[in-house]
Amino acid sequence: MHDNAEGLVPTLMELPIFEAEWVLWVLIALSIASVAVMAERYMFYRKHQVDVDAVRKRLSQLLNKGDLEGAAKFLEKFDSLETNTVLFGLRDYARGPEAVEDLLGAAARKEKARYEKRLSFLATVASNAPFIGLFGTVLGIIRAFKDLSANMSEASGAVMGGIAESLIATAVGLLVAIPAVVAYNMLKGRVKNITDDGNLMTATLLSSLKSVDVGEEKAA
Repeated sequence: MHDNAEGLVPTLMELPIFEAEWVLWVLIALSIASVAVMAERYMFYRKHQVDVDAVRKRLSQLLNKGDLEGAAKFLEKFDSLETNTVLFGLRDYARGPEAVEDLLGAAARKEKARYEKRLSFLATVASNAPFIGLFGTVLGIIRAFKDLSANMSEASGAVMGGIAESLIATAVGLLVAIPAVVAYNMLKGRVKNITDDGNLMTATLLSSLKSVDVGEEKAA
């Protein structure tokens, strides 16, 4: 049994997985992918950005006039979480405020998912890149001790050099994780602000529909 173990370990050590260099390439690939996601999300938010105050002001004016069709045509000019959510409910205003409120909630969740697309990738990289780097460090240390056992005359230099090289993987893992954490928190915060603006606009629509509904009930 002992002989089998002694034969198995050298065999495993010869496998490519015990080379720490591939871990660095994985981290570099994750870093490139993370930067691509950051750039894509930044451009997406910039492209779909609207002046919420101006849009809400114009929407209120149209709703106060009772021009719901005009309000819908006005919102169709934009493609943003705030306007798409309101537009989804506005197109079914005839169903009543309660039904519209349910539709607005579903539309808001759908739009939020569109805005949070790929952010989970950043979160995954941020949380796992340090562990991948640590894995590379462990592989490097294993390789250093293997070299040590093969050449005892240069023991000190082999171990120190191997450990120094293996620690590069941990450093690279942290360099990949830190920007991903910062970007994820910033982008997540931006989505939250956009969602809050969308909630304000949906509240504008609901308050208008409910006031009209109450007015009709009094008239009846």
